Amino acid sequence: MTPARNQFLKIAAAAALFAVAGVLVWRFLQEDGGVSERAFFYDQSEQKLFVADRGLVPPIQGINDATEDGVRAVVVSTNGRPDDRRTWVVAYLETCTPELKRQLMAARAAGTPPEIGRTAAQSLRLVRRPQDADWVALTTPEGERIVSEWVTAGPGDSQPVVCTP
Repeated sequence: MTPARNQFLKIAAAAALFAVAGVLVWRFLQEDGGVSERAFFYDQSEQKLFVADRGLVPPIQGINDATEDGVRAVVVSTNGRPDDRRTWVVAYLETCTPELKRQLMAARAAGTPPEIGRTAAQSLRLVRRPQDADWVALTTPEGERIVSEWVTAGPGDSQPVVCTP
């Protein structure tokens, strides 16, 4: 092999490695593997999903008017692939009682932890399926059933997964 050809092969190999490294860095920068700062909410009067800051305490203002009818929505992919939006379903909705919302908002405004204990706060979180009429406390047997029933296997024994916006 001639020295010129040997030099050319080294430069070509270095350029190829540099290109591969560039593609890998670009993919790494595009990947969103962290916790999403956004969450799904559900406008009850419009019966539509929307996305808002995950730190908001429901109920929040919905998408069609000033009414606070936006509640947190847990969205799952029934086939285990959250990128397949055709398989998304709302597993359940969640909101807070006025008392819990008031305490959480006051604590946030003061920059302190809420005065209410974790166990007491859980009993003031309400859940329901989108088709249900009534809210139930998360800590009741019915509430526990609602938040856990979506984990059953989907089509072809695929495991459902929670989706984020």
